[in-house]
Amino acid sequence: MTTPKTMLSDESRKQIEQLAREQQREPGEVLEEAVRRYAAACRLERFADKMGQRARDKGIREEDVPRLVEEVRRENAERDR
Repeated sequence: MTTPKTMLSDESRKQIEQLAREQQREPGEVLEEAVRRYAAACRLERFADKMGQRARDKGIREEDVPRLVEEVRRENAERDR
């Protein structure tokens, strides 16, 4: 069985241990946070790709976004009055 310790290069282990010392945390905590952040970044990237595709499917171009945002803000402000 491969353990996280054997999955990491010596350099990665050293970096994790150094960060843990600097932050007065356990190396496992540093590694868990790194994995959580990486997973969140991956989810955000997938979401952005999906929304970008939806926008392209609707014919919305990047240069349309500021105008559309302003329209929505104006509609929301009028609704909230």
